[in-house]
Amino acid sequence: MHVARWDLDKTYLRTDFDTLRDLVRTALERPDQKRTNPGASTLLREMVRAGVRVHILSGSPEQMRRRLEDKLRLDGVTWQSFTLKPNLKNLLRLRFRAMRDQLGYKLPALLSARAQLAEGGEPAGATTETLFGDDAEADVYVYSLYADFVAGRVGEDVLLGVLEHGRVYEDVVAAAMATARAIEHADVVERIFIHLEQQTPPHDFDAYGPRVVPFYNYLQAAFVLQEDGRLGSDGVLRVAVELVTEHGFDGDALARSYLDLARRGHLRGACAGAIGEALEGWRRGGQVPAETELSAMTGRLPAMAESARAGWKVRAQELPDYVALAGSHNARRRRG
Repeated sequence: MHVARWDLDKTYLRTDFDTLRDLVRTALERPDQKRTNPGASTLLREMVRAGVRVHILSGSPEQMRRRLEDKLRLDGVTWQSFTLKPNLKNLLRLRFRAMRDQLGYKLPALLSARAQLAEGGEPAGATTETLFGDDAEADVYVYSLYADFVAGRVGEDVLLGVLEHGRVYEDVVAAAMATARAIEHADVVERIFIHLEQQTPPHDFDAYGPRVVPFYNYLQAAFVLQEDGRLGSDGVLRVAVELVTEHGFDGDALARSYLDLARRGHLRGACAGAIGEALEGWRRGGQVPAETELSAMTGRLPAMAESARAGWKVRAQELPDYVALAGSHNARRRRG
Protein backbone atom coordinates (compact mmCIF):
# COMPACT_ATOMS: atom_id res chain seq x y z
CA MET A 1 0.00 0.00 0.00
CA HIS A 2 1.18 3.52 -0.72
CA VAL A 3 0.04 6.60 1.20
CA ALA A 4 0.26 10.27 0.23
CA ARG A 5 0.13 12.70 3.15
CA TRP A 6 -0.89 16.19 2.06
CA ASP A 7 -0.76 19.55 3.73
CA LEU A 8 -3.49 22.00 2.63
CA ASP A 9 -2.59 25.67 3.18
CA LYS A 10 -0.13 26.91 0.54
CA THR A 11 0.40 23.32 -0.60
CA TYR A 12 -2.99 22.37 -1.98
CA LEU A 13 -4.83 25.65 -1.40
CA ARG A 14 -3.70 29.15 -2.32
CA THR A 15 -4.07 30.48 1.21
CA ASP A 16 -2.99 33.79 2.75
CA PHE A 17 -2.61 33.87 6.51
CA ASP A 18 0.30 36.20 7.21
CA THR A 19 -1.91 38.80 8.90
CA LEU A 20 -4.96 38.69 11.18
CA ARG A 21 -7.08 40.05 8.33
CA ASP A 22 -5.89 37.19 6.11
CA LEU A 23 -6.80 34.66 8.78
CA VAL A 24 -10.30 36.07 9.19
CA ARG A 25 -10.89 36.19 5.44
CA THR A 26 -9.68 32.61 5.02
CA ALA A 27 -11.91 31.40 7.85
CA LEU A 28 -14.99 33.06 6.32
CA GLU A 29 -14.45 31.92 2.74
CA ARG A 30 -17.08 29.59 1.34
CA PRO A 31 -15.79 26.31 -0.11
CA ASP A 32 -16.41 27.55 -3.67
CA GLN A 33 -14.35 30.69 -2.96
CA LYS A 34 -11.25 28.80 -1.89
CA ARG A 35 -8.59 28.64 -4.59
CA THR A 36 -6.63 25.50 -5.41
CA ASN A 37 -3.02 25.72 -6.55
CA PRO A 38 -2.81 25.07 -10.32
CA GLY A 39 -2.77 21.36 -11.07
CA ALA A 40 -3.04 20.23 -7.44
CA SER A 41 -6.59 18.86 -7.58
CA THR A 42 -5.96 17.02 -10.85
CA LEU A 43 -2.78 15.47 -9.48
CA LEU A 44 -4.51 14.41 -6.29
CA ARG A 45 -7.38 12.79 -8.21
CA GLU A 46 -4.92 11.00 -10.50
CA MET A 47 -2.97 9.64 -7.55
CA VAL A 48 -6.17 8.24 -6.08
CA ARG A 49 -6.99 6.73 -9.48
CA ALA A 50 -3.55 5.07 -9.43
CA GLY A 51 -4.36 3.40 -6.10
CA VAL A 52 -2.66 5.83 -3.72
CA ARG A 53 -4.45 6.46 -0.43
CA VAL A 54 -4.67 10.11 0.56
CA HIS A 55 -4.34 11.34 4.15
CA ILE A 56 -4.75 15.05 4.89
CA LEU A 57 -2.61 16.58 7.64
CA SER A 58 -3.17 20.33 7.84
CA GLY A 59 -2.36 23.11 10.27
CA SER A 60 -5.75 24.68 9.62
CA PRO A 61 -7.93 24.83 12.76
CA GLU A 62 -10.43 22.07 13.47
CA GLN A 63 -13.27 24.63 13.21
CA MET A 64 -12.66 24.83 9.44
CA ARG A 65 -13.21 21.11 8.87
CA ARG A 66 -16.61 21.34 7.19
CA ARG A 67 -15.58 24.04 4.71
CA LEU A 68 -12.31 22.32 3.86
CA GLU A 69 -13.96 18.95 3.37
CA ASP A 70 -16.64 20.56 1.19
CA LYS A 71 -13.91 22.22 -0.88
CA LEU A 72 -12.18 18.89 -1.49
CA ARG A 73 -15.50 17.31 -2.44
CA LEU A 74 -16.10 20.12 -4.93
CA ASP A 75 -12.69 19.28 -6.41
CA GLY A 76 -13.62 15.60 -6.68
CA VAL A 77 -10.99 14.50 -4.14
CA THR A 78 -11.42 11.51 -1.84
CA TRP A 79 -9.37 10.80 1.26
CA GLN A 80 -8.82 8.22 4.00
CA SER A 81 -8.22 10.52 6.98
CA PHE A 82 -8.42 14.24 7.67
CA THR A 83 -6.44 15.69 10.58
CA LEU A 84 -6.71 19.36 11.57
CA LYS A 85 -5.09 21.36 14.33
CA PRO A 86 -6.99 21.63 17.67
CA ASN A 87 -6.38 25.36 18.04
CA LEU A 88 -9.49 26.07 20.11
CA LYS A 89 -8.33 23.46 22.61
CA ASN A 90 -4.89 25.06 22.63
CA LEU A 91 -6.43 28.49 23.21
CA LEU A 92 -8.61 27.30 26.09
CA ARG A 93 -5.53 25.74 27.70
CA LEU A 94 -3.58 28.99 27.16
CA ARG A 95 -1.10 27.14 24.95
CA PHE A 96 -0.34 30.07 22.73
CA ARG A 97 2.95 28.64 21.38
CA ALA A 98 1.10 25.58 20.15
CA MET A 99 -1.28 27.69 18.08
CA ARG A 100 1.56 28.70 15.73
CA ASP A 101 3.92 25.77 16.17
CA GLN A 102 4.07 23.11 13.46
CA LEU A 103 6.83 20.90 14.86
CA GLY A 104 4.87 20.06 18.01
CA TYR A 105 1.73 19.39 15.97
CA LYS A 106 2.74 17.69 12.75
CA LEU A 107 5.60 15.51 13.98
CA PRO A 108 3.54 13.78 16.72
CA ALA A 109 0.64 13.40 14.25
CA LEU A 110 2.90 11.71 11.69
CA LEU A 111 4.42 9.43 14.32
CA SER A 112 0.95 8.50 15.58
CA ALA A 113 -0.27 7.64 12.09
CA ARG A 114 2.76 5.40 11.57
CA ALA A 115 2.41 3.71 14.95
CA GLN A 116 -1.22 2.84 14.17
CA LEU A 117 -0.03 0.72 11.26
CA ALA A 118 2.17 -1.33 13.59
CA GLU A 119 -0.68 -1.67 16.09
CA GLY A 120 -2.82 -3.08 13.30
CA GLY A 121 -0.31 -5.87 12.75
CA GLU A 122 1.06 -4.53 9.49
CA PRO A 123 4.68 -5.56 8.78
CA ALA A 124 7.27 -2.77 8.86
CA GLY A 125 7.73 -1.33 5.39
CA ALA A 126 4.46 -2.68 3.96
CA THR A 127 3.09 0.84 3.60
CA THR A 128 5.29 3.38 1.83
CA GLU A 129 4.71 7.13 1.81
CA THR A 130 4.99 10.30 -0.22
CA LEU A 131 4.71 13.60 1.65
CA PHE A 132 3.51 16.97 0.30
CA GLY A 133 4.17 20.31 1.95
CA ASP A 134 5.37 23.84 1.20
CA ASP A 135 8.15 26.28 1.98
CA ALA A 136 6.04 28.66 4.09
CA GLU A 137 6.63 26.90 7.38
CA ALA A 138 8.43 23.84 8.77
CA ASP A 139 7.26 21.09 6.43
CA VAL A 140 10.60 20.04 4.95
CA TYR A 141 12.21 19.86 8.39
CA VAL A 142 9.38 17.94 10.03
CA TYR A 143 8.92 15.56 7.10
CA SER A 144 12.63 14.80 6.81
CA LEU A 145 13.03 14.22 10.52
CA TYR A 146 10.02 11.92 10.49
CA ALA A 147 11.35 10.01 7.48
CA ASP A 148 14.80 9.52 8.98
CA PHE A 149 13.43 8.48 12.37
CA VAL A 150 11.07 5.91 10.87
CA ALA A 151 13.95 4.60 8.76
CA GLY A 152 16.06 4.18 11.88
CA ARG A 153 18.70 6.70 10.82
CA VAL A 154 17.79 9.07 13.66
CA GLY A 155 17.63 7.88 17.24
CA GLU A 156 15.26 8.72 20.05
CA ASP A 157 17.88 11.01 21.57
CA VAL A 158 17.84 13.26 18.50
CA LEU A 159 14.05 13.24 18.38
CA LEU A 160 13.86 14.22 22.03
CA GLY A 161 16.49 16.92 21.59
CA VAL A 162 14.63 18.48 18.69
CA LEU A 163 11.29 18.52 20.52
CA GLU A 164 12.86 20.10 23.58
CA HIS A 165 14.77 22.64 21.49
CA GLY A 166 11.51 23.51 19.76
CA ARG A 167 9.90 24.33 23.12
CA VAL A 168 7.18 21.75 22.61
CA TYR A 169 5.02 21.32 25.72
CA GLU A 170 6.25 18.59 28.06
CA ASP A 171 3.16 16.38 27.89
CA VAL A 172 3.23 16.52 24.08
CA VAL A 173 6.90 15.53 24.14
CA ALA A 174 6.20 12.61 26.47
CA ALA A 175 3.32 11.37 24.31
CA ALA A 176 5.34 11.74 21.09
CA MET A 177 8.26 9.79 22.53
CA ALA A 178 5.96 7.00 23.73
CA THR A 179 4.45 6.82 20.25
CA ALA A 180 7.89 6.82 18.63
CA ARG A 181 8.93 3.77 20.65
CA ALA A 182 5.98 1.83 19.22
CA ILE A 183 7.07 2.36 15.61
CA GLU A 184 8.66 -0.48 13.65
CA HIS A 185 11.54 1.00 11.71
CA ALA A 186 11.74 0.77 7.92
CA ASP A 187 12.79 3.12 5.13
CA VAL A 188 9.28 3.96 3.92
CA VAL A 189 9.24 7.63 2.84
CA GLU A 190 9.98 7.60 -0.88
CA ARG A 191 9.70 11.28 -1.62
CA ILE A 192 9.07 14.66 0.01
CA PHE A 193 7.58 17.28 -2.30
CA ILE A 194 7.86 20.93 -1.26
CA HIS A 195 5.73 23.45 -3.14
CA LEU A 196 7.73 26.66 -3.56
CA GLU A 197 4.88 28.97 -2.65
CA GLN A 198 7.33 31.50 -1.21
CA GLN A 199 9.70 31.11 -4.18
CA THR A 200 12.48 29.88 -1.91
CA PRO A 201 15.63 29.05 -3.95
CA PRO A 202 15.64 25.26 -4.45
CA HIS A 203 19.25 24.94 -3.32
CA ASP A 204 18.14 26.04 0.16
CA PHE A 205 16.86 22.48 0.58
CA ASP A 206 20.11 20.74 -0.38
CA ALA A 207 20.83 19.87 3.27
CA TYR A 208 17.87 17.48 3.22
CA GLY A 209 19.18 15.36 0.34
CA PRO A 210 17.73 14.04 -2.94
CA ARG A 211 14.58 12.65 -1.31
CA VAL A 212 13.28 16.25 -1.13
CA VAL A 213 11.95 17.70 -4.40
CA PRO A 214 11.25 21.45 -4.34
CA PHE A 215 8.84 22.24 -7.18
CA TYR A 216 7.22 25.28 -8.76
CA ASN A 217 4.15 23.66 -10.32
CA TYR A 218 2.28 20.40 -10.03
CA LEU A 219 3.30 19.14 -13.44
CA GLN A 220 6.82 18.94 -12.01
CA ALA A 221 5.53 16.81 -9.15
CA ALA A 222 3.71 14.64 -11.70
CA PHE A 223 6.90 14.03 -13.70
CA VAL A 224 8.73 12.78 -10.59
CA LEU A 225 5.80 10.67 -9.43
CA GLN A 226 5.66 9.04 -12.85
CA GLU A 227 9.31 8.02 -12.57
CA ASP A 228 8.63 6.77 -9.04
CA GLY A 229 5.91 4.51 -10.41
CA ARG A 230 3.17 6.31 -8.47
CA LEU A 231 1.43 7.99 -11.42
CA GLY A 232 0.65 6.90 -14.96
CA SER A 233 1.45 8.84 -18.12
CA ASP A 234 -2.24 9.64 -18.62
CA GLY A 235 -2.19 11.32 -15.22
CA VAL A 236 0.78 13.46 -16.22
CA LEU A 237 -1.07 14.56 -19.34
CA ARG A 238 -4.21 15.44 -17.41
CA VAL A 239 -2.21 17.69 -15.06
CA ALA A 240 -0.66 19.35 -18.13
CA VAL A 241 -4.10 19.85 -19.69
CA GLU A 242 -5.31 21.69 -16.58
CA LEU A 243 -2.28 23.98 -16.61
CA VAL A 244 -2.93 24.83 -20.28
CA THR A 245 -6.71 25.18 -20.30
CA GLU A 246 -7.19 26.86 -16.91
CA HIS A 247 -3.91 28.61 -16.15
CA GLY A 248 -2.47 29.74 -19.49
CA PHE A 249 0.60 27.51 -19.78
CA ASP A 250 1.93 26.92 -23.28
CA GLY A 251 3.89 23.94 -24.61
CA ASP A 252 7.21 25.64 -23.96
CA ALA A 253 6.36 26.29 -20.31
CA LEU A 254 5.28 22.65 -19.88
CA ALA A 255 8.54 21.38 -21.34
CA ARG A 256 10.64 23.80 -19.33
CA SER A 257 9.06 22.41 -16.18
CA TYR A 258 10.66 19.07 -17.05
CA LEU A 259 13.98 20.66 -17.99
CA ASP A 260 14.21 22.55 -14.70
CA LEU A 261 13.81 19.33 -12.70
CA ALA A 262 16.28 17.47 -14.89
CA ARG A 263 18.93 20.16 -14.45
CA ARG A 264 18.45 20.01 -10.69
CA GLY A 265 18.98 16.24 -10.74
CA HIS A 266 15.46 15.11 -9.84
CA LEU A 267 14.69 13.20 -13.06
CA ARG A 268 16.42 10.15 -14.54
CA GLY A 269 14.90 10.65 -17.99
CA ALA A 270 13.28 7.23 -17.75
CA CYS A 271 9.62 7.82 -18.66
CA ALA A 272 9.41 10.75 -21.07
CA GLY A 273 8.74 8.49 -24.06
CA ALA A 274 5.75 6.96 -22.30
CA ILE A 275 4.12 10.40 -22.10
CA GLY A 276 4.34 10.78 -25.88
CA GLU A 277 2.91 7.28 -26.33
CA ALA A 278 0.01 8.16 -24.03
CA LEU A 279 -0.71 11.26 -26.11
CA GLU A 280 -0.78 9.13 -29.27
CA GLY A 281 -3.30 6.89 -27.55
CA TRP A 282 -5.45 9.91 -26.79
CA ARG A 283 -5.33 10.93 -30.45
CA ARG A 284 -6.51 7.52 -31.55
CA GLY A 285 -9.40 7.84 -29.12
CA GLY A 286 -10.70 11.10 -30.56
CA GLN A 287 -10.40 14.82 -29.88
CA VAL A 288 -7.57 15.80 -27.54
CA PRO A 289 -7.84 18.86 -25.23
CA ALA A 290 -4.91 21.28 -25.48
CA GLU A 291 -3.47 19.11 -28.26
CA THR A 292 -1.20 21.77 -29.73
CA GLU A 293 0.47 22.52 -26.41
CA LEU A 294 0.71 18.85 -25.39
CA SER A 295 2.30 18.04 -28.74
CA ALA A 296 4.83 20.84 -28.28
CA MET A 297 5.71 19.46 -24.86
CA THR A 298 6.04 15.82 -25.90
CA GLY A 299 8.03 16.85 -28.96
CA ARG A 300 10.69 18.41 -26.74
CA LEU A 301 10.76 15.83 -23.96
CA PRO A 302 12.88 13.12 -25.67
CA ALA A 303 15.91 15.40 -26.06
CA MET A 304 15.47 16.67 -22.51
CA ALA A 305 15.18 13.10 -21.21
CA GLU A 306 18.38 12.13 -23.01
CA SER A 307 20.17 15.04 -21.35
CA ALA A 308 18.70 13.99 -17.98
CA ARG A 309 19.98 10.43 -18.43
CA ALA A 310 23.44 11.70 -19.35
CA GLY A 311 23.64 13.90 -16.27
CA TRP A 312 21.93 11.58 -13.82
CA LYS A 313 23.93 10.70 -10.71
CA VAL A 314 22.85 8.56 -7.81
CA ARG A 315 23.11 10.77 -4.74
CA ALA A 316 23.34 9.37 -1.24
CA GLN A 317 20.67 10.38 1.24
CA GLU A 318 22.85 12.17 3.76
CA LEU A 319 21.66 12.71 7.31
CA PRO A 320 20.99 16.36 8.22
CA ASP A 321 22.08 17.67 11.60
CA TYR A 322 18.55 18.06 12.91
CA VAL A 323 19.54 19.49 16.27
CA ALA A 324 21.68 22.18 14.61
CA LEU A 325 18.83 22.98 12.18
CA ALA A 326 16.19 23.11 14.91
CA GLY A 327 16.50 26.85 15.42
CA SER A 328 16.24 27.82 11.75
CA HIS A 329 13.85 25.35 10.15
CA ASN A 330 10.75 27.55 10.25
CA ALA A 331 10.53 29.82 7.20
CA ARG A 332 7.98 32.14 8.83
CA ARG A 333 10.18 32.53 11.91
CA ARG A 334 13.17 33.37 9.68
CA ARG A 335 11.17 36.03 7.86
CA GLY A 336 10.10 37.48 11.19
